[in-house]
This record gives sequence, C-alpha cells and structure tokens, in this order.
Amino acid sequence: MKKIEIFERAIKEGGRLKDYGINATVFAAYRNLEYTGNEDLDFADTIWDHDIAEIAETLRENGIKEFTISSTFSGLIETLAAFEKEGIKMAGLIEVNAGYTDFMTGEKARIPAIRMTL
Repeated sequence: MKKIEIFERAIKEGGRLKDYGINATVFAAYRNLEYTGNEDLDFADTIWDHDIAEIAETLRENGIKEFTISSTFSGLIETLAAFEKEGIKMAGLIEVNAGYTDFMTGEKARIPAIRMTL
C-alpha cells in the first residue's frame, strides 16, 4: 500500500490521532501493514459498530478504495451490515498475511479475509 501522508505525519510528530482527523482503528490497521506485508489495510481486530461511520470517512478522505477484514470477532455480521449502510460492500474472500508466524513454515501465516470495497 502506498504511504498516506497524514498517517506518516502523525507517526513522525506524535500527538492525538483525532487532531489529525484519523480514526484509531484505521491507524492501527495502517501501522500493521509494515509488519504483515499486506498490500491493503486489514482489520484483524474488533471493529466497533459505533466507529464505522468515522472509519468510512477516514478511508474516503485518504483515497482508500478497498481493505480486508480478517478478524473473526463475534458480531461480524452486524459490522458488515453497518459497512453496507456506509456504501462499503463485500467483494469476496481472499487470503492475507496474518500478524503471526506459522510455526511449521517459519513464514507469515496465510488466513482468509473478506475483501471490502468502497
């Protein structure tokens, strides 16, 4: 994924993410890209339904057209429905790099994820 200037500025300067107009959940997914090596943002942790409108706004403001969700948290169906209300749709299943190493191969584990498009 390309570097996002405002996210990089927030990393360099520090401070509150809200001051940069960045949603913390999106920022965590962005920071995880370097570790996982994925091309697109991957939400590997819980996404709170009350954050979805702000997540959608942050994605749109930063030109992010697709992302994945690899988290298997309970309530995922409600979260997908909330994204749908924001105009973000499911676009199939893919595999992404996990945030952990497969002990059998010594490589990043590959896990299923839902591809989402704006």
